[in-house]
Order: sequence, then structure tokens, then C-alpha cells
Amino acid sequence: MIIRCLSAFLLTCASALPLAAGDSFAAPVTGEILTGWQQADGTRIAAVRLKLSPGWKTYWRSPGDAGIPPHFDWAGSGNLRGVGITWPAPEVFLTSGMRTIGYSGDVILPLTLAPKRRGEPMSLHADLEIGVCKDICVPHRMSLTAMLEDNSAKPTPMIAAALAARPYSAKEAGVKSATCALSPTKDGLRIEARMKLPSTGGDEVVIIEAGQPGLWSSETQVTRKGGTLLAQGEIMAGDGSPLALDRSAIRITVLGAKHAVDIRGCTAG
Repeated sequence: MIIRCLSAFLLTCASALPLAAGDSFAAPVTGEILTGWQQADGTRIAAVRLKLSPGWKTYWRSPGDAGIPPHFDWAGSGNLRGVGITWPAPEVFLTSGMRTIGYSGDVILPLTLAPKRRGEPMSLHADLEIGVCKDICVPHRMSLTAMLEDNSAKPTPMIAAALAARPYSAKEAGVKSATCALSPTKDGLRIEARMKLPSTGGDEVVIIEAGQPGLWSSETQVTRKGGTLLAQGEIMAGDGSPLALDRSAIRITVLGAKHAVDIRGCTAG
């Protein structure tokens, strides 16, 4: 499985090499910060907006076997204590026969910003490292800045729409239970997630995230019987070391034709 993961990464990035002298390449993505609005509790809702050229895509927080995970660095910001990202429900793509998870078109990633000093302006500086793909995949870096100083409490429609596009919580989706059975494999742990929830529509895709740094999760095999959805996959450490999983940290996302569901944690099963 580790060999397969490395092969997929190399295949994805095979064309993502520096351009030779004389070559020209217009960046297929542009970005900006939407300054958003102030909330009554002192936090602020803002967003990173990425505009992708037609046919190009970028990746979700868990990009799949052939994807490049996004990285955000807020270190250059002022009066910023913490950042939370709300990820709208992503799309499923096939890249060279492998499944990837991401976005296309106009992408809005809402941010919840907590200031160090309530009531004072914040300066937001975001260094982004993302992958963008079409026929080739290109690692792309960009820096975005904005001054957040107005006290408007009026929501920005674009950001509000992206917040509404997040996956349902387990409670909202009617999840009755979620269990995870674990067993050792040659490279890590086999995981069998069994969820009792109504159908999310069509051919459902399940992404399992370990919730611990340095761990990689394989693509899952998914079957449904009535009100029970079963997803089977493997979790392993990137360096091949032994691992122990905290079931409460596991995150399961179900993507269906009608809606998506975000399940936080699972019990022994």
C-alpha cells in the first residue's frame, strides 16, 4: 500500500516540474481574501477565495491517493490568535484512474478568525501551498493579505453560501451509530467503519481520516445494506512505524449525490 501511495504521488506530480527557460505558463488559479463580517462574540468570519481556470481543480483537506494536500501558513498575520477553516462538501474526480477529492471553478473556504485583542483590527496574511491539476499537476504557492478593520455585522452572501454548503453533522443527517473495527495488516491497520444512517444518494464515497499527523488513509471500499453503510480501508504511518489509533479522533466523511455527512469519532465495533 505504501508503494502504491508513492507511485500515485509520483504519477500525479510527474509533470509538475519547473518550466524550462523560454517556456511560459499562466497560473491557472488566482486568490483573494474576502474580509467578511464581525460576530457578536468577537470572532470574525472571512474567507479564502480561489478562482480556477476552466478544467482545473484543486484539492480538499484529504485529497485522495493521487492528490496534493493543501497547506496554510498564517504566521505573518497580526492580532490573530487562531483560524478555523470550514470545508464545503467537495467533489470526487478520477485522475489517471485514481480517485481524488477536491474543488473546481470558484472555491470559497470560510474562515473563523479569533483575535488576540478583541475589538482591534486584524491583519491577515496567508501563505498557501496547493496543488492544481488538469492534464498536468502543478504545485502552486501564493500569498494573500487583507486588513480586517470594519465592524460590519452583515454577512457576505458568497461566504454564507459556502458555509451552508458544508457537510451535515451526524445529528443533522440522522446518524444512529458509527463504529470502527481495527485489525493489524502488514503495513498498518485495517479499518472497517460501519455507520447506521439514511442514504445520502447515489453511489456513496466514504473518506476516513485518522485525525493524527503522519498517518495516511487508503481509498475505501463501500457497500450499503438498507440503513447501514460499510466502508473498509487501511491506515498506515508515512514512515512505516507502528501506530495506535484514537477512535475519538477519526473523522469520516460520506459524500452522496444528495448531500454529504461529517462524522466525528467512532466507537469500537
